[in-house]
Parts: sequence; C-alpha cells; structure tokens
Amino acid sequence: MNTNMNIDQVLAQMRVMSAKATNQTEEVPGSGGADFGALLKQSIDKVNDIQQEASAMRASFEKGEGDMDLAQVMVAAQKSSLSFEAMVQVRNKLIEAYKDVMNMPI
Repeated sequence: MNTNMNIDQVLAQMRVMSAKATNQTEEVPGSGGADFGALLKQSIDKVNDIQQEASAMRASFEKGEGDMDLAQVMVAAQKSSLSFEAMVQVRNKLIEAYKDVMNMPI
C-alpha cells in the first residue's frame, strides 16, 4: 500500500513539473493530467529542430554564406549533440522502466 502512495506522489510531481514546463498556470487535475505522449513528441521535435539548425549553420559556414563565425557553429553543434544524448538517455530510462513493469509479478 505504501508503494501505491509513493507512485501517486511521484506522478503528481511529474504532472506539476510538466505543467511548469509547458507554462501552464492552472493546477493539473489528478486523473486527466498532461498527455505524456504529447510532451515526449514535443521534446523530440525540439531536439530535431536543434539538430536541423546546427546542420544548416554548419553547411552555411562551410559554403562561406552568412556572417557567423566558427565559435557559433561549434556551440550549435555541441548543443545538438548534447540534446540528442539527453534524449537517448531518457529513451533508455523509459525502456528500462517498461521492462521493470513488464517483469513485475501480478
């Protein structure tokens, strides 16, 4: 029974953090909550946008177009790499959690 209370508390905290992340000011209801799939898709889309921007900056720098310097391009590439690695770590944790849930005895 204590485990259910802990899970409910963690879920409530995740809903509050999700609401803050999406700049929602109202209280997130306990049963409806934020759509995790939509939040995950939004995060993946953001990582994709960062990667596309870094790729475009790199190509523009290589062609000599624009007025950006090497430091800007390298920072964009590092941001892209870091965001992708973070997304992979989140994916790994989700898969690990899924496996843990699937291996739980009923």
